[in-house]
Amino acid sequence: MIKNWDVFLFPYEQAVDELKTKFRSIRREYWNMNEYSPIEFVTGRVKKISTIIEKARRKGVEPEQVEDIAGIRIICQLVDDIPVVVEHIRSRHNKDLTIVEERDYITNKKESGYRSYHIIINYTVLTAYGQRDILAEIQIRTLAMNFWATIEHSINYKFGKNMPADLKARLNDAAETANRLDEEMSRIKFEIMDAQELFMVRSDLVARIIKKIQTLFFSGNLEKEEIEQLQEEFYCSRETGTMDDLRALNRKLETIQQRLFLE
Repeated sequence: MIKNWDVFLFPYEQAVDELKTKFRSIRREYWNMNEYSPIEFVTGRVKKISTIIEKARRKGVEPEQVEDIAGIRIICQLVDDIPVVVEHIRSRHNKDLTIVEERDYITNKKESGYRSYHIIINYTVLTAYGQRDILAEIQIRTLAMNFWATIEHSINYKFGKNMPADLKARLNDAAETANRLDEEMSRIKFEIMDAQELFMVRSDLVARIIKKIQTLFFSGNLEKEEIEQLQEEFYCSRETGTMDDLRALNRKLETIQQRLFLE
């Protein structure tokens, strides 16, 4: 039995932090390019000691052989995003991680109705005690799958193997409802992607306009009334205007900046 659990769990905690950072950076890259991101958000956790001990005993293995002590969950908006994320992880095989096994619970859902894509990886962390190779699990699922799985996990924790049959049936029905929602969202995925890309482009344009107005304000080269007029024009364009109105205001601010710099 492991005595110093803090020392044992530290590499797993480090792995979770590093993997969360890596996958969140992918999301930021898409956003910085004003493109739709297949990753909506990323979470991670290290299993509790009691859960590790119970699972190791149940499987008849050592704690180090428990595959999901370190767990990363990548949440996607659409089912079609999942293969994109899976391929990205595969592209990192033998680079910063090694894929041990893949389990497709989307094509082959569990009896309970559970759907998700699992990838077991071997991941190397560098600690004060040297290099450690550990197992970790990456789960990739949609928002709908995650909502259902979170509720099902809580109910399972309460009832365990004694879950009432009618509740189990209702959970299964709910899983199918979540799946139909995913299917419907996939049918309108291009509209969703276009809308989100437009939102990101608009947000970026608004940020650039605000920065230009602030620069003009702090430069001291414009009268207070002129700054207030530009601010009012910005508020109107942002609240009731179109993208063309915002672009026109941005060009106007660029012209003012160029004129002032020339002066």
